[in-house]
Formats: sequence, structure tokens, C-alpha cells
Amino acid sequence: MRRVVVTGLGMINSLGHDKESSFDAIIKGECGIDRITLFDPEKFSAQIAAEVKDFDPTTVMDKKEVKKADRFIQLGLKAAKEAIDEANIEGMNLERFGISSASGIGGLAAIETNSVICNTRGPRRISPFFIPSALVNMLGGFISIAHGLKGPNLSSVTACAAGTHALNEAAKTIMLGGADAMLVVGAEAAICPVGIGGFASMKALSTRNDEPKKASRPFDKKRDGFVMGEGAGALVLEDLESALKRGAKIYAELVGFGESGDANHITTPTMDGPLRAMKAAFAMAGEPKIDYVNAHGTSTPINDKNETAALKELFGGKENCPPVSSTKGQIGHCLGAAGSSEAVITLMAMEKGIIPPTINYEHPDENCDLDYVTEGAREATINTAMSNSFGFGGTNGVVIFKKYQG
Repeated sequence: MRRVVVTGLGMINSLGHDKESSFDAIIKGECGIDRITLFDPEKFSAQIAAEVKDFDPTTVMDKKEVKKADRFIQLGLKAAKEAIDEANIEGMNLERFGISSASGIGGLAAIETNSVICNTRGPRRISPFFIPSALVNMLGGFISIAHGLKGPNLSSVTACAAGTHALNEAAKTIMLGGADAMLVVGAEAAICPVGIGGFASMKALSTRNDEPKKASRPFDKKRDGFVMGEGAGALVLEDLESALKRGAKIYAELVGFGESGDANHITTPTMDGPLRAMKAAFAMAGEPKIDYVNAHGTSTPINDKNETAALKELFGGKENCPPVSSTKGQIGHCLGAAGSSEAVITLMAMEKGIIPPTINYEHPDENCDLDYVTEGAREATINTAMSNSFGFGGTNGVVIFKKYQG
């Protein structure tokens, strides 16, 4: 099978509108979580989120087109443009260049708005742009049109594992010869009344409203739920020979991926499911020395305990585990965009030789006792790194990157 490398990155989240500003803020330990401004959260038990502030969609699409695309598509277009521009795809065969998009929920705000319109003003007042702005796969549709990508147009809708599954699907497509390059984009924008209200009703969200910067605290004993984030992450995956032939910058090689199902409970994760996905990725990569794990690390009681236990099992005990960190304490949980965004963060950590910190780890948990890089960002040589994503429905995805050695 063909080898797959990463030749372009893009990212937008609550800490920045591009990958460099976002990553720099993450390394500094900054936090993008604050009181919700996209709607009045006063009546909600959870009133905080990691919003993308001051985003102007006309920077990536024509003004008259904005109303045709939900916010998650707009954010995806922004991250996609950055990745495409960096990869410098001019001259590539776009009939062999596809897209693999991902979102956990898609246009939830558009669904909410038009449902209210239908019930209060009648069905004739529903926007003609409603359906194409809300469908998850329209993320890939809009982006493929914007950049002329005529290869396979795929979409993953697997909750919080969607971004990683989109990466894996793109890699499979290239490895099997279905395309020479694939743009991977995960995007989410579910910070709306029904989104926050729905997760809050499940008791999944942190209600630490008086301390938003400390609300998301992965692996900390006093964690009380995740904080919703929004944003997008994008990566250009490419056949190694194609990348070498055109002299593209190579961030890393994608050497392993794994997927599994818990078959246990729709919202309560297991330790076994994530572990099997990690083992599959680890085996495919040739059981390399892992220098860093970007954890799913949601700041929920069960996930963080289970992920820690799975990592111990994978590496043969606490003492053999590499450094682990979760950036959800800073940019929130971006749901379907989490996997792609955290893959970007992982690759930038590898390139710059620095491990992002896990912020807000203040109270040790006997069930979460690994090296979570809690003292601040740490300089390190990262030759191989793993990124984890687990989602509702018991769906799991893991990806492993390795520096390209030539």
C-alpha cells in the first residue's frame, strides 16, 4: 500500500483564527473558555463555552453566500483554506484530490432556527437554504467547490470521533489508490440553545460558571463535565511519492490508525473499546516508541479514568507510559472537530518540539495518575505521537504520526 504523509495544516478555535496563533496560545497555557455570547445563557445550567470570537465569514466566502452556509461550514472553510494554501496544491491533478469531512452534529443552529420558524410562522417561511446549510456532508461540498477538489467526497458523522475517523478514511483512500491527496476537515459550531441545553440535560457539561477558565480540567479529581467548544481543523494528506515529486513540506507520515466499537452503552464509555482502537493503531504502526499522546481527555469523570487505564494497559504500566496531555482545558471539546484539530496540534507539537500542557490539573486523582504535563508546556523530541478520539455510541478512533525520515 502507498505511504501517506501530511503536507498542510489549518486550524481555527477559541484561541486563534489560524494554526500558529492558536498553537502559541495553547503552549502558553491560555484558555478560550468564557461566558456564552452567541445567545443569552441565563436560564441554562451551563453558561460557558469556548467560542470563536470576531470571526468574519466573508474572509473565506462571498457575502451573498454566507446565508447559505451554517457556521460550522464557515469555520471549516477557514481552516481548509489555510491548509490548502500551505500545501500549495497548484498544478496537482484535482480529479485525484478528494475531501474527507467530519462533524458530530452539523448545522444544529440552522435546524433549531428553522424548526422555530416552522412552528411559529409556518412552513412557507422556512429558508430555502436550510437543508443544504445544515447537512454534515455539505461541509465537504462547500469546500470541494471552493477549491475545485474533484476526487472522492466523503463524510464522517461519528460524534466526537468524527474528526479522527475522517483522517483514517482519507488515509485508507490514498493507501488503496482511490486518490493521490485528500483534504481532511472537521468542523463544529453547536454552541446554540438546543446544543447547550441538550448536553446539559444529560449532565455532560461543566456547570462551573463562576470560573470559566478553570471549568474544563482534564484528569483533575474535581472535574465535573466537558465545556463545549467550536472551531475546525484541516489537514492535507498526500501520497508520499506525490509529495516528494513536487517538493512539498512534509510534517509527518501517518503510520497507524485504529477503530473500534464499545457495544456497551450509548453515552457511557468503556475502557475496552478505546484500548482496542489504540492497540490496532499501535500494531499497524509497528509498535513504535510513542513519545507523546494527545489524549481525548474530556474532563468528564468516566472518560478520563477509562482513558488513563487503557493507556496503562497499552504501554504495560504507568511507568512505561509516555507524556500525555489534553488541550480541551483550553479550547473546549469541539465534538466532531476535536479529532482533526487535535491532530493539527499534535503535528505542530512534533514539528516545534514542545508538548502542550494540560491546564487546571490541581487536585490529583488516584485513577488519573499519569504524566499529564501539568507544569506547563514541555520541550521534547517527538518522533512518534498518538492522538485519541472517542464518541457517543461507543465509537473510537486513534491515529499515529511519525516524523518522515526519508
